[in-house]
Amino acid sequence: MLVILLGSEASIALPIDGCPGYKATNVQDHGVSLTADLHLAGSACNTFGDDLATLKLKVDYETDTRLHVMIYDADGIVYQVPESVLPRPISNNATSRSNSAIQFSYQEAPFSFAVTRTDTQETLFNTSGSNLIFQSQYLNFRTSLPQNPNLYGLGEHSDSFRLNTTDYTKTIWNRDAYKIPDGTHLYGSHPMYIEHRGKAGAHGVFLLNSNVMDVKINQTETGEQYLEYNVLGGVFDFYFLAGPSPKDVTIQYADVVGPPAMVPYWGFGLHQCRWGYRDAFEVAEVVYNYSQANIPPGTMWTDIDYMHSRKVFTLDPLRFPLDKMRAFVSYLHEHYQHYIVMVGPAVSYSNYSAFRNGVQQDAFLKENNGSIYKGAVWPGVTAFPDWFHPNIQHYWNDEFESFFSADDGVDIDGLWIDMNEATNFCPYPCNDPTSTSASSSSSLPGFPSVLQPPKKRSLQTRHTGDKLGLPNRNLTYPPYDIANAQGPTISERTLNTDLIHANGVAEYDVHNLYGTMMGSVSRNAMLSHRPSKRPMVITRSTFAGAGAQMGHWLGDNVSTWSKYRISIAQMLSFASIFQVPIVGSDVCGFVGETTETLYVRWATLGAFYPFYRNHNVEDARPQEFYRWPTVADAARKAIDIRYRLLDYMYTAFYQQTKSGAPVLNPLFYVYPKDPSTYPIDLQVFFGDAILVSPITTENSTSVDIYLPDDIFYDWYTGVPVRGKGKTVTLSDVEFTKIPLHIRGGNIIPLRTESANTTTELRKKGFNVVVAPGQDGTATGHLYIDDGESLEQTSTLEVQFEYTSGKFQMQGHFEYHAGVSAETLTILGQSGQPREILTDNGKSVEYEYDGKTKVLTAQVDLSLTSWSEVNFS
Repeated sequence: MLVILLGSEASIALPIDGCPGYKATNVQDHGVSLTADLHLAGSACNTFGDDLATLKLKVDYETDTRLHVMIYDADGIVYQVPESVLPRPISNNATSRSNSAIQFSYQEAPFSFAVTRTDTQETLFNTSGSNLIFQSQYLNFRTSLPQNPNLYGLGEHSDSFRLNTTDYTKTIWNRDAYKIPDGTHLYGSHPMYIEHRGKAGAHGVFLLNSNVMDVKINQTETGEQYLEYNVLGGVFDFYFLAGPSPKDVTIQYADVVGPPAMVPYWGFGLHQCRWGYRDAFEVAEVVYNYSQANIPPGTMWTDIDYMHSRKVFTLDPLRFPLDKMRAFVSYLHEHYQHYIVMVGPAVSYSNYSAFRNGVQQDAFLKENNGSIYKGAVWPGVTAFPDWFHPNIQHYWNDEFESFFSADDGVDIDGLWIDMNEATNFCPYPCNDPTSTSASSSSSLPGFPSVLQPPKKRSLQTRHTGDKLGLPNRNLTYPPYDIANAQGPTISERTLNTDLIHANGVAEYDVHNLYGTMMGSVSRNAMLSHRPSKRPMVITRSTFAGAGAQMGHWLGDNVSTWSKYRISIAQMLSFASIFQVPIVGSDVCGFVGETTETLYVRWATLGAFYPFYRNHNVEDARPQEFYRWPTVADAARKAIDIRYRLLDYMYTAFYQQTKSGAPVLNPLFYVYPKDPSTYPIDLQVFFGDAILVSPITTENSTSVDIYLPDDIFYDWYTGVPVRGKGKTVTLSDVEFTKIPLHIRGGNIIPLRTESANTTTELRKKGFNVVVAPGQDGTATGHLYIDDGESLEQTSTLEVQFEYTSGKFQMQGHFEYHAGVSAETLTILGQSGQPREILTDNGKSVEYEYDGKTKVLTAQVDLSLTSWSEVNFS
């Protein structure tokens, strides 16, 4: 047996004194994988649960850039994230250790391991100096870090994009985070981080574990930097991603959790919502007012207001009667607009169809005594669907089909899922703070025996290999006290964590999966309802891999400048790290009163969120864009830019669904060797080409922005701007304008003009803008399909290239878009050409502006075949 000793890393003090760690035996090295037994190396310390005496180690070189390391219990009883929730990546091209970009090494006793980069032998992850702890309710591992590391990820949170590395704790436990408090855990669980070491490259570490955890980043008393996992269950299931560029890490992560799902073209339009629309007539009036203000009202949403007594799958018969709602939705569809409603998981515990049907199909979570678990949410006493129940998809499909049917209900185009952490306002019956729902009656008054609850569920019986969780754990008050911002127990304002699902897993283990599972079941219900259409599903609560089926809005933010600013970092985390690119915050803020300056600036920033929705709370004044003239002006200008860029955005998003390359990029993704870009989270690249640098302070008309050492072009004038790797000040930026630059080396397909709807937009031709790089060349892409079908029978995929005065367009031209590239705009031209000729020898008319160095040619190139334009 070959034992590879780890290098001379600085020692790290034990996280828990006296715990013996483990010893590796029976090591089997197969070249493409390695297995070993791990035995407790001394007396059990049993600090936060019982130490497990025997573990298993399994290491797989799954690809040249991905290493999978699992440490789990020998009996296979300890809970693991079900493959039904997050399917494991298939490795058809498993590699050997000698061919891998990263290497696994270990120390036999006390057991520790390291991951190093093959070419440079740089250590990326090293647990030496701290002993592995694997207990029934507590897992602990530390890795050493370089000093002042550049760390990103570990969401969901509203902290800076580059994480604090001094006395920093990030709790990962989904919760209802009203007003998004600073420095706390929020709605989602994404235990993934990227570490970027500049010229030495970047790597990623993903811990596939859905249990509550505290991840701590700090320094020891002697100054050594470390990252420490404190996990309250499950197993260590690590994926190490080699990079070496930050964007490579993101692409490799998509291979693990799945690339994002394609959404309909109209989903990138403007969305309008409010909690507090009093009736269907007010919603219709909002659509009318947007139209009158010449602001595209692409999709209207209604919050909980449309429900009868706030019961899911109902309409208020007085304020939102069925005939009026059907007429309203028909009007929207006739005008190429769309409609989305909110659906939450809590089903009113009352005599109505959604509850009766759920009882009949045994679809709700149960107490251990067999009675339906009761909580309290908007409609009062509620039941909660059990997303692990075998009947749950059928139940949810039926509710969708009966309520959202075009023939009998309200024909929605997309779905908004709220409160799915799941939120529970208080332990029923609520009037006694010491009570729990365990005291609920075991029978349902007024229901026949066929609708009474089944036999009780229990966690006590477990079998080898079932991976459902160890018995005899304290599922309500675990011994380790996490930094839970919600309250003193992990069940605070959510479902009781001692509930057992239909498949035998405890809510304690799968709480962080609840929101994503609801999104998945709801997506399937939408597909059942509209089989040929791409679902548009937006959810609040997420887990790793959620983007493969849904998008995410950033929750109940506040109308403040700080939340405006931090929305950029939050958006970057989801789009560029967590692979959830359909993301955005409530524009202008959800809670509180906005100011005119903030309102104007946020309306323009929001136009560069992938998901662009205006939404606010019922007790604040309405904030539709048309209500203030300056805001309306700003929104019109920003939406005009967004819509002309919509195909550029759609193409970038399509590329992320195929390769994982992000639609949004922090500056260090584009300039990974420039240290000045590493902390920047107030600028963002929209795709690879459009640099967005919003004004971020109140009442200001100037902003300091960083321009890397490269050539850029001002969006509004086309004038070249030479970045020198320094911060520059943009002055006199009018309130209705957002600073934008095009990065040299890119070709951008723009619609020639905007439109009132995305349907009308698709009828506009293209102006192809060429922004040459410092070497005089540029490239770009354009993807077009029918914009809504789940499966595409034909597509248009075009590659643009510009070099040495020659523009070429080639690719696959199966889909006929019905429009052409009407104009070709070349930026940064020092003079005008003698002649411009197309590939058939036709001379082209053009205009040249010597002041801005912009050349515009009237080319009229068909998007049905290869084309070439020569500039003599």
